Amino acid sequence: MARFDRYLLSQLLAVFGFFSLLLVSVYWINRAVGLFDQLIADGQSALVFVEFSLLTLPNVIRVVLPISAFAATVFVTNRLTNDSELVVMQATGFSAFRLARPVVYFSLIVGVMLAILAHFLVPASREIFDRRSAEISENVTARFLRDGQFMHPSKGVTLYIRNIRQNGELRDLFLADERGENSTVTYSAQRAFLARSDDGPKLLMFDGMTQTLDKKTQRLSVTRFADVTYDLAEIVAPGKTGKRTLDQLSTLELIRADETMVSEVRQKRAALLEEGHSRIAQPLLPLATSLIGFSCLLLGAFSRFGLWRQILGAIVLLVFVQALSTQATGLAVKDETAWPLVYIAPMVGILIAVGLLWYSQKPRRILALPSSTAEVAA
Repeated sequence: MARFDRYLLSQLLAVFGFFSLLLVSVYWINRAVGLFDQLIADGQSALVFVEFSLLTLPNVIRVVLPISAFAATVFVTNRLTNDSELVVMQATGFSAFRLARPVVYFSLIVGVMLAILAHFLVPASREIFDRRSAEISENVTARFLRDGQFMHPSKGVTLYIRNIRQNGELRDLFLADERGENSTVTYSAQRAFLARSDDGPKLLMFDGMTQTLDKKTQRLSVTRFADVTYDLAEIVAPGKTGKRTLDQLSTLELIRADETMVSEVRQKRAALLEEGHSRIAQPLLPLATSLIGFSCLLLGAFSRFGLWRQILGAIVLLVFVQALSTQATGLAVKDETAWPLVYIAPMVGILIAVGLLWYSQKPRRILALPSSTAEVAA
């Protein structure tokens, strides 16, 4: 690697690290505040909060990296232009494409980081996060079980336990479920136990009866039972099915998108294909954003007022590429044959940057100045 390439690459990586740390901190604090309120309200310790916060970091970093790469490239290019370093390199015969070579190296490094995050770290962290959330939900369920008082673990649900023994046995339990639109169900049991399962916590009741009141006819039906199971997962964590989500699947499983995966995540096949190909297309975004920032600033000449017009133009192009990515993603989610659209945004960004680099090295028109007083008079 040439000395100039090493110098510019080191400058880009140093500033990139600063911007990444800054943006990740802002995003992470924004998400951690809501997470802190939720966990502390559920009675969890600070260690649980730190664990959950760390599990959200890979996804935050994945979102921030392309923006940090763009900001670092614009900052370094603007500084080198103001210090006339790029002007000197152009005077030695470096073309715009030759100057952009260390920027390409820098973009590839960031792209490799983004690929590792998108394909490995983010799915793994999401899987651990959901598993720990399920465990926390069961702990929250156990926290609701207190003897000698009426409790309301969820809206429309009333629970009373006369006594809780040392072995975990619940004596003389009363449970009223008024969430149904057409009926109210009341359970009463002499004994009960709280059990864990893959689908969430269960309440096992023994030697009791069920009273079902029809709200329309006001008819009461009584059923005696030896044992019955009541699902507590819907009370504490609605919608938890124990199955994997779209974020937890590997990239290979998403691209295959067979019927097993579709039924497991309960999503359309188009959504699986879009997610899988988006993970492949995301590492190309730093190349597009960095080259756009570099090529736009390369259009400007030295000015004591700075390159604010070029910087503003680079931001506008970045917003355009992001809007194009959003539109393409929306179309790809609806149609399973439209997954190639997720590659349009980074490709268009790279083409725009290449066009700007080509235009920046075109010769500018130079006005000829008169060399003598006679020429001025003429």
